[in-house]
Amino acid sequence: MNKTSFLFVFAFAGLLASCGNNSSSPTPAADSTVSAKTGSAGLPNPAAFRDSVDGKPTGLYILKGRNGMTAAITNYGARLVSLLVPDKHGVLTDVVDGYDNIGNYLHQPETFFGAIVGRYGNRIAKGKFKLDGKTYTLAINNPPNALHGGKKGFADVVWTVEHADSNGIMLNYKAKDGEEGYPGNLDVRVTYRMTDSALTITYLATTDKPTVVNLTNHAYFNLNGQGSGSIYNHLLQLNADNYTPVDPTLIPTGKIEPVAGTPLDFRQPTTIGSHINDTGNRQIKYGKGYDHNFVLNKPGIAAVAARVQGDSSGIVMTVYTDQPGIQFYSGNFMNGTNPLKNGKTDGYRTAFCLETQHFPNSPNQPNFPSTVLKPGEQYHSTTVYAFGTK
Repeated sequence: MNKTSFLFVFAFAGLLASCGNNSSSPTPAADSTVSAKTGSAGLPNPAAFRDSVDGKPTGLYILKGRNGMTAAITNYGARLVSLLVPDKHGVLTDVVDGYDNIGNYLHQPETFFGAIVGRYGNRIAKGKFKLDGKTYTLAINNPPNALHGGKKGFADVVWTVEHADSNGIMLNYKAKDGEEGYPGNLDVRVTYRMTDSALTITYLATTDKPTVVNLTNHAYFNLNGQGSGSIYNHLLQLNADNYTPVDPTLIPTGKIEPVAGTPLDFRQPTTIGSHINDTGNRQIKYGKGYDHNFVLNKPGIAAVAARVQGDSSGIVMTVYTDQPGIQFYSGNFMNGTNPLKNGKTDGYRTAFCLETQHFPNSPNQPNFPSTVLKPGEQYHSTTVYAFGTK
């Protein structure tokens, strides 16, 4: 293995600070520029996000951090559109894939860029699960399985902006009982907050009927800049001794197995490309690369879940989460058909995802951590993406 070590530079404060409630309608960002060295990166034009989807208004909201770090959020899919981060030379680099207008999010093949996915992120086998003796049937949108909430999941709806300022935004979506086949009226709030050099995402949800919930953000990252080339030379470290092996349809078998001695061993910093084409390994063959859930050793907001370094930018991203798993996806189905911001395209394996989560297909695997949410309980999860340079 090609292994090396790298320095983590991390600074953030007020980790769990949340946006306050605000009954007034917040105003989306005005057309503006970022006052820092941006190279070829820059924010999309907010005017291109002022639209209406299903009769509800959409907009673009700008969050500011330290040293020019800037995030752009749209309430369509509660998604991260841009994330500008200073590289080792101080040049702001957009490290997430996305589109530069609402129309592309509606009509291009890839709809998950930067979105909040749910009600159940990742896959549920054959679109069925049983809860309290009743079988629920979901849409099969990733044959033969259900994926990321269904044909019209949380990525495909307009969220209500309850509060927005230069540091954070709180978005709300109320999913109806029976929506996409899931039981219970689910009231969801997602907060993005910029704290110094970190972007924190907090998820809250309540239900009036027993249901299953697994929320995550589906950002596609390239720490050298979106569309800048393959991710093969990014250094990745995952704090996971085990993973959940999958069948040919990418559904976990129910087993939890060690990564030691497999191409899925990222316990030490390892380039993503080192073993990505080892198709002699059944798991790599099934995933066409990496598309696997890793079992985190120490779930908790104070423990490092993952760390990645861009080989040319020197940008280091460290992920913290209280979720038990993280899905590492290496862009195996990207094919250059989606027009990204600033004239870039989403070429094959030019971005990766690190989706913090409960395990795929947990409703059908009693030995996996439960994803059941009951009335009177609150789903609460926090993930932090912290940035520095080496």
